[in-house]
Amino acid sequence: MSHPLRLGIAGLGTVGVGVVKIVRQQAALLTARTGREVTISAISARSRTKDRGVNLSNYGWEDDPVALAQRDDVDVYVELMGGEDGPAKASIEAALAAGKDVVTANKALLARHGQALAEQAEATGRVIRYEAAVAGGIPIIKSLAEGLAANEISRVMGVMNGTCNYILTRMEATGQGYNTLFDEAAKLGYLEADPNLDVGGIDAGHKLAILSALAFGTQVDFDGVELEGIQRISLEDIRQAADMGYRIKLLGVAQLTGRGLEQRMSPCLVPADSPLGQLEGGTNMVVVEGDSVGQIVLRGAGAGEGPTASAVMGDVCDIARGVRYPVFGQPATTLKQATRGKSTLPAPYYLRMGLKDKPGALAKIASILGEAGVSINRMRQYGHVDDKAPVLIVTHKATRADVDAALAAIAETDVMAEAPVALRIESV
Repeated sequence: MSHPLRLGIAGLGTVGVGVVKIVRQQAALLTARTGREVTISAISARSRTKDRGVNLSNYGWEDDPVALAQRDDVDVYVELMGGEDGPAKASIEAALAAGKDVVTANKALLARHGQALAEQAEATGRVIRYEAAVAGGIPIIKSLAEGLAANEISRVMGVMNGTCNYILTRMEATGQGYNTLFDEAAKLGYLEADPNLDVGGIDAGHKLAILSALAFGTQVDFDGVELEGIQRISLEDIRQAADMGYRIKLLGVAQLTGRGLEQRMSPCLVPADSPLGQLEGGTNMVVVEGDSVGQIVLRGAGAGEGPTASAVMGDVCDIARGVRYPVFGQPATTLKQATRGKSTLPAPYYLRMGLKDKPGALAKIASILGEAGVSINRMRQYGHVDDKAPVLIVTHKATRADVDAALAAIAETDVMAEAPVALRIESV
């Protein structure tokens, strides 16, 4: 049997501790499935004395993750600290320079520096594996890089932030507003230290940028992701969407069109009876459409100790078996710099507006929409609330540019009591 595969683990939060537990509890299984013993040589974290509920005294300790990455008794550097720069980036670069393979769960780092790190890894014959960076326990990276490698991918989409899905589905189930459910999610520990990473769509946008690179053979371009969070979604939106047979999801969509790579992470309406529409709570779902395979749906836990540690160890097992391929599925030097394409493909839109109680206000709105090339499919007007008349409009297919032009013109009028909300209705 080959010599043991020796891990150095930086970051002993929930996921890091989960990895330690798997290495200990599943030692025989890991050896049987990989042909090698998997061991831990050394660890690193902010605090050496913190009680993490697991005995770590058998492992070497490094205060500096860079020193851990360079140790002679480490074959694979496992980075679970997080952060798009700082110690995470420095230590991964040091590990690659020292001839180590890398496993990471760091989506922010890969979304920002994935291209440069991939080039460094491939120039030195090393691999970076990152299944745990996207959608927790769902093996979406492996699916795109391996199982679907023979497919031309037309679209990747999904719900990739469990916190947002939890808040939106709880709003519908309980009839409570966004702020109340935001506080509930915070108490349950679902929110990042900076909550805007979750509810602002940034965390999910990092994941979408990574999937785009894999799916379309393009360089990671997080700055090209159109980001919109869920902060402006009201209980009224949730209820009206349900009335019309839809549910609201923070949905990531990436597709390569003739006009460029379209990447957007925004609240959308999806059919309530679709797989995405039926997704509850903190669960994640990724949908991939390929020319040969058609549509496949992967669903599972998007976070948590067990699922994320499972994804980390799946990568470790592949390295133990000798499975090696480029970071983004094809050599980094061949990845194209994608032309950024805004939301050019037409779609129906849901528009919510609060109009001032004025004669002719609704006629003025309809006229402006028509002039912008946005035609109305369905419209509902409700009784006055606080001196404003709520109006809901579902348009026929329109481009986002035309919708935005219409909303800009509407904002110039004197009939609006509040800023309108526009949500794309996505075909699934």
